[in-house]
Amino acid sequence: MFFPIYVDPAGPQIVHIGEPLPQGESEAPELEGLTAVLPIRRNGDEGRWQVSPGELRSRLEQGRVRLGRQTNYGYVINYLPDGAYAAVLSDQFSITGRAADGSLVAVGARDTRRVAPTQWKVASHNASEQGTGLLSQFLPDRKFPFPKSLYAVEDALRFFVESKPDALVLDFFAGSGTTAHAVMRLNRQDGGRRRSICVTNNEVGPAEQAALRARGLNPGDEKWEALGICDYITKPRIRAAITGTASTGSAVEGDYRFADEFPMADGFQENAEFFTLTYEEPALVSLGRRFEAIAPLLWLRAGARGQRIGEVSLEGWSIPATACYGVLFDTSAWGAFVAAASSREDLTHAFIVTDSLVEYQQIVSRLSPALATTRLYADYLRSFEINVRTT
Repeated sequence: MFFPIYVDPAGPQIVHIGEPLPQGESEAPELEGLTAVLPIRRNGDEGRWQVSPGELRSRLEQGRVRLGRQTNYGYVINYLPDGAYAAVLSDQFSITGRAADGSLVAVGARDTRRVAPTQWKVASHNASEQGTGLLSQFLPDRKFPFPKSLYAVEDALRFFVESKPDALVLDFFAGSGTTAHAVMRLNRQDGGRRRSICVTNNEVGPAEQAALRARGLNPGDEKWEALGICDYITKPRIRAAITGTASTGSAVEGDYRFADEFPMADGFQENAEFFTLTYEEPALVSLGRRFEAIAPLLWLRAGARGQRIGEVSLEGWSIPATACYGVLFDTSAWGAFVAAASSREDLTHAFIVTDSLVEYQQIVSRLSPALATTRLYADYLRSFEINVRTT
């Protein structure tokens, strides 16, 4: 099992497989213009190939041998095991030809009904190159530990939303924002309108915390929060992905690879909204003075599309021309609200602010049955209470 494999660097391609060297010999015979590769381990010790010269010649002819990268101890030689080769010849794959080194090129037959395997060994999933390296192209002046490969997340999502162009993807641990980025990629590839909701804290790393505390800063301070994961990494990364402009103000360098190749500076035809969850003063909420704090929740509840109603209207109701929902703030203006809602076939939801269930039901009876409705208390906070203990 200790024999030379001869590679033509011009290919590169394996062109000859030698015979086992006699015991005690470790120098391969030279062949003009070719590089001899022996099974030498990284530490310099002599190893052994896993197959004999005859078996390797057979596998080479079958296209089961592939040349890897060149190292300081020779080329990496990869050969397909029997089980994997049998899978390639089955209906699980489609053989499309041979690579320059003579190895088979096969494409897996995608079946979205099957469960994804738990371990993938694909070059595009390398977290160092396609995670850390790729993120640095969007945020060249910032660092984030262990971001996932964009293409690994994209492939994972593809298993479940490839046939769902209007899917909503929820990521409760958004980190650097790779999920949102991957959803954008999928939409561009098939014209989908998938959406993503990404949730993350604004935690500051341990090293940054120590440095900030040494400067007399604490959580909640503007300079402290500016270095939190959400404000410092997630939001800037999503902005850079959409606009094609890096955090430094210059165009993002490099191209996307693999499934869809195009310049990163082209960006995406996507929109993003950033919301910050806050603690609200109950007294102000009960006086109806904090509607803007819960306005994003209504927009999300109505489908997260179109214009958002961000403040209480002086008319007592609001149905913007590009919104898909309306809000009735003052029930005395119900007539105008109902009339406006009746003329809009694109509305999906109506929010009615009232403490009276009877009043709410009377107004709903005058709206289209196809319209989803929600009653908002005058004390908006109570509409969103969860895990409330009652006695």
